[in-house]
Amino acid sequence: MERGKAFGVALKRYRIRAGLSQEAFSTVSSRTYISTLERGLKNPTLDKINEIASALSVHPLTLLTTYYLGLDDTQSIDDLFALVRSELIAVNGNTSDD
Repeated sequence: MERGKAFGVALKRYRIRAGLSQEAFSTVSSRTYISTLERGLKNPTLDKINEIASALSVHPLTLLTTYYLGLDDTQSIDDLFALVRSELIAVNGNTSDD
């Protein structure tokens, strides 16, 4: 799936799951902006992703993970998280209390 459409599909999936209309995002953006995101015509900034995720009551990484899984339907959630975990540890070290 192409990049813009993948984010739009993820956004719409969580919006519908939350039982929200596009108009329900009026504190975040206009209905028109949400519609353009869902149709893959625009890409949101990180700040906007945070605001949208807050309105959906999900973590921003949930939206982004769904987006990246939509780009590659052969990658599993476990594989994606394993990759991200190893990259985070490589940069930040193991920060768990093991």
